[in-house]
Amino acid sequence: MNEPEAAAAPVHQAESQPSPSSAPSRNTYIIDSEQAAELARLMQQDRLLTEAMGGLLPEEGIALPERGRVLDLACGPGGWALELAFRFPKVEIIGIDISPSVIEYANAQAWSRGLENVHFQVGNVMESLPFPDQSFDLINGRALCGFMLPNSWPRLLAECFRLLKPGGILRCTETEQPLTTSPAFEHFCALGTQALKRAGQSFSPDGRHIGITPVLPRLLRQAGFERVRLRASAIEWSIGTEGHYPVFKDYLVAMELVQPFLLKTGVAAKEELERLYQQAVAEMQADDFCAIWTLLTVWGEKPATANHSEASPAAG
Repeated sequence: MNEPEAAAAPVHQAESQPSPSSAPSRNTYIIDSEQAAELARLMQQDRLLTEAMGGLLPEEGIALPERGRVLDLACGPGGWALELAFRFPKVEIIGIDISPSVIEYANAQAWSRGLENVHFQVGNVMESLPFPDQSFDLINGRALCGFMLPNSWPRLLAECFRLLKPGGILRCTETEQPLTTSPAFEHFCALGTQALKRAGQSFSPDGRHIGITPVLPRLLRQAGFERVRLRASAIEWSIGTEGHYPVFKDYLVAMELVQPFLLKTGVAAKEELERLYQQAVAEMQADDFCAIWTLLTVWGEKPATANHSEASPAAG
């Protein structure tokens, strides 16, 4: 899943950047999602993001047909899809994620809650998706920056264009690193964005940012989507605020689990990462700690008269 992210984004270890013409078939998540700690983090993060964004579908102009169909990209443990299935019992929701164990967990959750209108299946969203043309009314993706390669975005968006019915909506929510008053946390995050740059998983020209938020609206327009709109959300997690502990806990786990990825990309030595981690944990609990985490939701419509063949070609 879902899914967004030292990274709060979801999840496996990256390898070297492929040539532009190669079709990605490997797992490029930056943290190992098979770990129990990561699964628990993603479950909590699902709830955190939905609440911060104002609900499941708060954006103006997004309405589901009574018996519509929804696809959730990189769904992770399935939190958003499960809640949507509960809220809209006549809507069919499908979640897709690359991790078999995470999909097994999500299907078990659907079964335990008695939700028959949602199911989950294994798949890589950087490859062709196993659904017929014009299958869905809404396609959702959150925090895909945790694994997407820049040259994979056009492919994915072209697939989404193919899969949406005319008038259907693609909805993507992405993020950059938080802004805080902790020197150690800021340094750790800087190493994270540098590692993404070295791994070929960044739009940033210099590795100072993840770089997805400024280019995402243009990517949707290039893929053929119309009426592309933006909506920003923010989580304040300064000390003493309601958001402090859940975001602090999210990064506490993520900063530990992302270290193998940082070591592999060579941005820091193990001793430096351990020192920064301990210092950041202390600073994030200080009386004067201030922090904000911003999210950007971008959504666009497939033209009502569109044919799937009219989508912009995927980048090679």
